Amino acid sequence: MNRYYYDLHIHSCLSPCADNDNTPHNLAGVGKLAGLQLMALTDHNTCRNCKAFFDAAAEMGIIPVAGMELTTAEDIHMVCLFPTLADALAFDEEIAARRVRIKNRPDIFGEQLLVDAADNILGFEEHLLSNATTVSLDESVPLAEKYHGVCYPAHIDREANGILAVLGMLPDTPQFSCIELHNGETEHALRTKMTLPQTVIVSSDAHYLWDVRDKAHTIALADGDPAKRLIERLREGDR
Repeated sequence: MNRYYYDLHIHSCLSPCADNDNTPHNLAGVGKLAGLQLMALTDHNTCRNCKAFFDAAAEMGIIPVAGMELTTAEDIHMVCLFPTLADALAFDEEIAARRVRIKNRPDIFGEQLLVDAADNILGFEEHLLSNATTVSLDESVPLAEKYHGVCYPAHIDREANGILAVLGMLPDTPQFSCIELHNGETEHALRTKMTLPQTVIVSSDAHYLWDVRDKAHTIALADGDPAKRLIERLREGDR
């Protein structure tokens, strides 16, 4: 077993609410300075900056994970992570067909920049990425698993788009193998009120470079490809 310092919820400049300085190269560099070893890029409803992040992470010695922060039809944020870039991009194609196309207003929501690993702008996403898709909460977990991934509720301890804020509870279905907290110190209070999965991930939901936290949280993974072992570990959950 090996332990890795991680941050599994980070937004690049492709997310409309993220700073334009959150390029894949800058994120990987900040992660290296912060002492992180395992980082996941999770833009809103897209994985299209993940390739650039993989290239930048390789330069910085960071283990990259391809992901997405999916917004369900109920307006709940879900973290979706995948063992390979190819799996993530296949999931991206399916989600692209389930997005509700609303023209982005960069003056209100922010620009949505597609870039390469050297920070060159390749283009702009013209439709808003942060609004709800037509993917229901019940669909989200099996849909990610279709592409060998894992899907779990994001920042359940926050009001904005957290599953507890929207539904008032963790539903019986779908069953979640893990959950994410924004602040790990909220775990004890939440466990006194409800049953949570044993596996809890604490991540930054970074929208600015300074949001990426210094190394604090670790996860133990079996020997082998760390990204693949991570997905196996998170899908295994309490079992």
